[in-house]
Amino acid sequence: MEFILTCVGYAVGLGNVWRFPYLCYRNGGGAFLIPYTLMLALVGLPLFYMELVLGQYASLGPIAIWKLSPLFKGLGYAMVIVSLLIGLYYNVVISHVLYYLFKSFTDVLPWESCDNSWNTNSCLPFDHHVTKSNISDSNSTVHIDPTAYKTPTEEYYRRNVLNQSESIDDFGTVEWHLVICLFVAWLVVGLVLLKGIQSLGKVVYFTAIFPYVMLTVLFVRGVTLPGASKGILYYLEPDFERLLDPRVWSDAATQIFYSLSACSGGLIAMSSYNKFNNNCYRDALIVCCINCGTSVFAGLVIFSVLGFIATEKNVDVASVVDDGPGLAFIVYPEALARMPVAPMWSVFFFIMMATLGFGSQFSIIECVFSSISDEFPILKTSRNNIIFRVVGCIVFFLLGLPMICRGGIWMLNLVDYSVGGFPLLVVGFMELLIITRIYGYSEFSDNINSMLGIRPNKYWEICWKWVSPFVVLVTLIMNIVFFKEPDLDNVTYPSWAVSLGWLIAMFPVTTIAVLALYYYCRNGGFMVLQESVKSLPTWGPADKTKGEYSLGKYDMTFAAGDVGYNPAFARLMGSNISTSTNSTDVTNIGASVRTVNRIPGNGSIGGSTYIFSSNRSREPSESKV
Repeated sequence: MEFILTCVGYAVGLGNVWRFPYLCYRNGGGAFLIPYTLMLALVGLPLFYMELVLGQYASLGPIAIWKLSPLFKGLGYAMVIVSLLIGLYYNVVISHVLYYLFKSFTDVLPWESCDNSWNTNSCLPFDHHVTKSNISDSNSTVHIDPTAYKTPTEEYYRRNVLNQSESIDDFGTVEWHLVICLFVAWLVVGLVLLKGIQSLGKVVYFTAIFPYVMLTVLFVRGVTLPGASKGILYYLEPDFERLLDPRVWSDAATQIFYSLSACSGGLIAMSSYNKFNNNCYRDALIVCCINCGTSVFAGLVIFSVLGFIATEKNVDVASVVDDGPGLAFIVYPEALARMPVAPMWSVFFFIMMATLGFGSQFSIIECVFSSISDEFPILKTSRNNIIFRVVGCIVFFLLGLPMICRGGIWMLNLVDYSVGGFPLLVVGFMELLIITRIYGYSEFSDNINSMLGIRPNKYWEICWKWVSPFVVLVTLIMNIVFFKEPDLDNVTYPSWAVSLGWLIAMFPVTTIAVLALYYYCRNGGFMVLQESVKSLPTWGPADKTKGEYSLGKYDMTFAAGDVGYNPAFARLMGSNISTSTNSTDVTNIGASVRTVNRIPGNGSIGGSTYIFSSNRSREPSESKV
């Protein structure tokens, strides 16, 4: 139960509230659910299930898991880098949520009026309405443009919370009220993760369940508001012609990656703590369905309130819709301010947002911590682990400070835009190819059978081997072909910032190639390169009694036979092989021993020669490596 709640908390986040509803409205309303559901079935669920299997089978994090094919260990580092980048800006968004939450504990919400120090002459109170028109007299004509006016909530967010600069070129200094909130956010993360997964498993009962209580309360309140049905109809009314636009399908696939948090390492890290025989197949189905249902339900909550605002303003729903932070920090707070007992509803909403944010953030940062600890076992001792996590949170807090400067929102938006698509698609595509083509689908199927007692059916085989890689590749190509330069408030970024965005997007991807090249150059030779795509002897279940026979899980002796041993290959594979023989020929390039005897713990099997390789060996063979 704790694992399911942890996965729900990880996958269901702020994007379900502010990203999916906007994409649904923009891409054909209810019709968007067709490509979204198909992408969930063909890409999202297969990848989600695959990552749960990998972590649970080997009990390893996203870096160490690539013992199954060491040449591609960079893929694990790419996942962790993506998680770290997401975690840095995600906590900045949470700091904004905390600031709104703190300011909601008042009799009158500070964004209800235009009578504050941060307001300008362009601020228009909620009870005033301006429509576009021309006023003429005998001498002149005055043009009134309603877009020149700003709502109190917009000015509160832009001019008070962010103190936003005009462009990324004007970075300015840090906003100290946000520094405090960011510190509180990292303090909460640090305290919860201080003891690792043990403490996280208890917190998820609150962070995963409470948001649904608040969503339900806000939904009941929203549907009772005037104009709610207008907003919900606008949200769900299908426009099937939009399905002819390939970008709609691309948006659906990208949103699946973003929403399920696949390919960023967190799922592997969380499932690595599972029992070997845990039914991760059931868990994958439950979490994916909950995530999809939450996105649709959150859209009903949001658009019922947008319909209310549109009715209050006497405008179309389309004119009040916004995406991203604008929806959470401008549009929805305006609706809250228009309700009776506004502070109470504001507290409910931002507590929900905070718990959604923290629920994802805990798992994101735990992925980073556990992955690094797997690489450096010295960090796993109780004292060192606590110091490591405390220092890590302090460093991450400092790295997030540039995003709470006056120009910080520009940087935050750029990082979000760069990390949320291209790197995840590349990682997903390579992950599918490595597991099914290099590690081998039959081997992967055996791993699942050893855990669950049943092999995956044809649906999973077709998706993993053919459909999912094809869809991910097409989506990746479309993202490149239809690339749109990032913007904020319809203001485009300068060329240097666009280049920086590409560097951020390419950084995790480049890590894969750089580490593969490092392995090749360090060990040398095409033969070693061939072996480095095979599993290490230490690959397999953490419990030696589980799963199929793995060379890394048995003591080895050598006698009478003919087995070649290459020290360069042994160093690459991390092999620890002892020999016991009366005749061993040792040279500068290796050792030649006679017959292999396998000793599986409490007995021995002799008389046959076994392959010395990194792959799992089930049958005797006269071959040698």
